[in-house]
Amino acid sequence: MSVADRRVAIVTGGARGIGRGCAHALAQRGHAVALVDVLAAEMSSTKREIEAMGVPCLTFEADVADHARAKEVVAGVVNEFGRLDVLVNNAGRSMATGILEITEQQFDSTIAVNLKSCFNYIQAAAPHMLAAKFGRIVSMSSLNAHSGGVTAAVSRFAYASAKAGIIGMTRALAKELGPDICINCICPGLIKTEVGKNSTLYAREAELIKGVALHRVGSPKDIGELVAFLATVDPCFITGQDFIIDGFQFNV
Repeated sequence: MSVADRRVAIVTGGARGIGRGCAHALAQRGHAVALVDVLAAEMSSTKREIEAMGVPCLTFEADVADHARAKEVVAGVVNEFGRLDVLVNNAGRSMATGILEITEQQFDSTIAVNLKSCFNYIQAAAPHMLAAKFGRIVSMSSLNAHSGGVTAAVSRFAYASAKAGIIGMTRALAKELGPDICINCICPGLIKTEVGKNSTLYAREAELIKGVALHRVGSPKDIGELVAFLATVDPCFITGQDFIIDGFQFNV
């Protein structure tokens, strides 16, 4: 398949974890992939994995909170591949500090990386998708947007606030960008990645899964498969939705 015949996807935070799982799932379905991350070495490793599937892959070292850089990245992808079909806003940052201790800078940074980044990349990508009369956008929210984040130290109020904002943004933009662009978000529950090896999840996994109906934690592949479905299902009558994917986590 030539590059011109492939759909093209951008995955922010694509170097590792859930982003890497999303990039793999899209590549397995033939999408050319552009990875955006600040982790250059790990991003290069994921690029090699994707290219081993016979799929083109670009990498962009970028802070997703940088509005101007988002425009540069999207322009670079379109210049190289000639199109942009799918945007996965996955990049994020946890914030374990509570309301009485958090600094203004910490709060602003949490909002910028988790929520403003979605605005940055959607605003940059939408004109290309609207011109093509096709686009799929999937943004990564969190179960903590619904629960307030009571099971893990990474998910206190600033993080939960940013992730809740993604749900509101998704619902509003589904109205604004339809019918040509379908935009949804995903709310993962307990997902085990290499990112959090020192986290509460690793330390309390046996205890935490007692409150999950499927009696296991999720994996990046679990999230990637849903992202790939939302990116490829045709016809698509799904937009403005937030999908909780947590194995039915009833003890949150």
